[in-house]
Amino acid sequence: MTIYLFYFLSFLALLSALMVVVSKNPVHSVLYLIITFFAIAGHYVLLNAQFLAAVHVIVYAGAIMVLFLYVIMMMNFNKESEPSKTAFSQILATVAGGILLVTLTGALRVSDIEIPAGSTEAGSGLVGALGKVLFSKFLLPFEISSLLFLAAMTGVILLGKKNSNNI
Repeated sequence: MTIYLFYFLSFLALLSALMVVVSKNPVHSVLYLIITFFAIAGHYVLLNAQFLAAVHVIVYAGAIMVLFLYVIMMMNFNKESEPSKTAFSQILATVAGGILLVTLTGALRVSDIEIPAGSTEAGSGLVGALGKVLFSKFLLPFEISSLLFLAAMTGVILLGKKNSNNI
């Protein structure tokens, strides 16, 4: 049963990701991207990573995509105000994308990367197990990333102020 669910979620993720690229309306692209994120969250649940699935839905589909949708709806996408692209630049972009696709396909064909199977231990994707690993094995990288986030927040606050001399 889970293999059918995996195939369905994979098909849904690939189809909606393709529709993100193909769709001409930016609002529709964002909505298709939200569907893609939910399908990926379904994959996390199948891999017994419930906490990661919940965080994925809350952070990506909940916060970031709503922000993207809000920004896109506030922008004015008039075709008259947008500069038109020449046929040469469109052909050049297509050729460059094709070369990138061939390069990535060739690199993946010769690589010997093994994809690990999901953990089947009971409770391996729950918050307790994640916290135990995070605060024992990965304590130093976790603390370093928290300091980097603190520095980034301070930088955003300083850049966001109109007059930074009053701090």
